[in-house]
Amino acid sequence: MPHIGLITLVVGDYDAAIVFYTNKIGFDLVEDTDFGDGKRWVVVSPKGATETRILLARANNENQTNAVGNQTGGRVGFFLNTDDFARDHTRMKSAGVTFLEEPRYEPYGTVAVFEDLYGNKWDLLELKA
Repeated sequence: MPHIGLITLVVGDYDAAIVFYTNKIGFDLVEDTDFGDGKRWVVVSPKGATETRILLARANNENQTNAVGNQTGGRVGFFLNTDDFARDHTRMKSAGVTFLEEPRYEPYGTVAVFEDLYGNKWDLLELKA
């Protein structure tokens, strides 16, 4: 199996999630297909990514609504790798992304935790060569 194609992220609103991931994080909107009755197939990905992408799925019941923003129980559950931490950190902060800490310089690379519009925790990470 060569790669994971999609990972689902349950969101409260399609349009708000699209704006956050495209305008603030800098992802591309890959697909937005309307299936009617309020259902859409919305896929975003980091610019240039050809493998793993994120399916933004709007919560449609109480269990899913309760999971929005807490899909990994409060742990960092998503890791956004970069080849230029300073560039992306500065751009994301300027766009209004909330970072929960200052950048840390770890043996494996430079990292800072940020949260998405619903409170899911992400690492922005530049790995050492």
